[in-house]
Amino acid sequence: MRVLIVEDEVRLAEALGEIMKGQRYSVDIVYDGEDGLDYAMSDIYDVIVMDVMLPKMNGFDIVRKMREEKNQTPVIMLTAKDDTADKIKGLDCGADDYLTKPFIPGELLARIRAISRRQGEVVLDELKFEDLTLSLSNYSVSCNGNSINLGPKEFDILKLLMSNPNIIVPKEDLLIKVWGIESDAEDNNVEVYISFLRKKIAHISSKVAISTVRKIGYRLEVPNC
Repeated sequence: MRVLIVEDEVRLAEALGEIMKGQRYSVDIVYDGEDGLDYAMSDIYDVIVMDVMLPKMNGFDIVRKMREEKNQTPVIMLTAKDDTADKIKGLDCGADDYLTKPFIPGELLARIRAISRRQGEVVLDELKFEDLTLSLSNYSVSCNGNSINLGPKEFDILKLLMSNPNIIVPKEDLLIKVWGIESDAEDNNVEVYISFLRKKIAHISSKVAISTVRKIGYRLEVPNC
């Protein structure tokens, strides 16, 4: 899951980022409303956690603009004020949930999971493609009783490929969704991890292959025998 945090309290933003990375979420953090809107409109996030009071543009205006532009990414708004009127305003602007500071991190994580379920996020324990099974709980891939652990980026790449069976996933999508918008990663970074994945899939004797579609991206397939 990819989460955007828009929060001008740097220590809080970074603490939330570490908590979410501990859940193996991919996280981007920005500290003002203008950047928050730019990142949100990229439409690559599963959930956005956004403070109400931000420099340059407040959270209400960001959510309103997102919804006007048909961006339906779920938004959880954070506020330091336990004010019912503010909560109503946020929800009327298009926010999906509201949390008052201070809050327990576990509650925020639970709300993220709940919103993801409502949006159709895969909540099963595993994904399957042909003879491959990807465990979403312990970051391993298995085939006919053989299993091997994956690193975080290997897992994220394979999850994207298995979530889009028989569809070409562009390299650009992999770079943005696995490494993030601000990353300096390039095509060769993707190629290296694809190579790692191919070796691991071969090691567990799967018939599935990651095929390269020249100048576009990758997809899973079972080559003709």
